[in-house]
Amino acid sequence: MAKKGWSVPATEALKADGLRIADLDTSGTPGFKGDKSAGQELLAERTEVLSALQERLYANGRSGDLRSVLLVLQGMDTAGKGGIVRHVIGSVDPQGVDHAAFGVPTEEEKRHHYLWRIRKALPRGGQLGVFDRSHYEDVLVVRVHNLVPKEEWEPRYDEINAFEKELVDEGTTVVKVAMFVSLDEQKRRLLERLERPDKYWKFNPADIDERGYWPDYQEAYQAMLERTSTKSAPWHVIPADRKWYSRLAITELLIDALEKLDLEWPPAKFDVDEQKKRLLEA
Repeated sequence: MAKKGWSVPATEALKADGLRIADLDTSGTPGFKGDKSAGQELLAERTEVLSALQERLYANGRSGDLRSVLLVLQGMDTAGKGGIVRHVIGSVDPQGVDHAAFGVPTEEEKRHHYLWRIRKALPRGGQLGVFDRSHYEDVLVVRVHNLVPKEEWEPRYDEINAFEKELVDEGTTVVKVAMFVSLDEQKRRLLERLERPDKYWKFNPADIDERGYWPDYQEAYQAMLERTSTKSAPWHVIPADRKWYSRLAITELLIDALEKLDLEWPPAKFDVDEQKKRLLEA
């Protein structure tokens, strides 16, 4: 059933199945029938729902429940991954969040299997995990820049599928989000970083070089979606030119994942009446 403001539920409207990245309208708002004002108003409401559900997940984790939720954020530079971490994940209890950002592998990480650093960062029971970039860098950047031979990165699609199924079987709900901006919108956001001193720290000259690989990245992302969107860990594609929409959409995806866990508040491990009496007599 569609939620308020949505003509189609976000989980359905954003499915990657059959989608061609080249045809994606990155300024679109799939499934949402309102404008920016309506979206921001709804986001404020849904943020409260997300926060309450995440607190319940955390509470259950404190009581021994090993289930968790992992949000995987993938996207080109300026797609808004950091904004999702700040504005969506930042709205919940930080005690219940395990966050990891994956950049260029360190020398130690290079000495291990590419999933080694990923496994180390998996969310604990009761936690909402967030990966800002992820194991998919090893079939995206690695592929585009020929960092390893094709015969090495090609088998990784099946390996990643098996890895994620293992996570799901062990109690982690995996929410995978691929965020896409247009070349023009990316240029605008990069220019903003160069025009504002408070944004200099976010600018990387290499981002300009990466724009020259745009067709190669589109091809790599297309292969990623087609080969690793599975029943247990499907991909959702977010048009990210409109930040308010991407934040609302991902909030909805997380709410859906948490609601499906059907979590209740953990029962007290003590006699409530007895403790009330003790407190009143103290």
